[in-house]
Amino acid sequence: MKKPRKKQTFTAVVQRDGKWWIGWIEEIPGVNGQGRTKKEFFANLRSALKEALEMR
Repeated sequence: MKKPRKKQTFTAVVQRDGKWWIGWIEEIPGVNGQGRTKKEFFANLRSALKEALEMR
């Protein structure tokens, strides 16, 4: 049986750059994302974070 995971909290730095939303996770170098909408940006950032955590 799998142990329940502790909920982790991360800090997202979010900026608007022209027509793009860009940002990164402060606690994990290399986890960043971009998107034309804020919703798309956060989906991309969550995906990048999930991949980074799975690789650990």
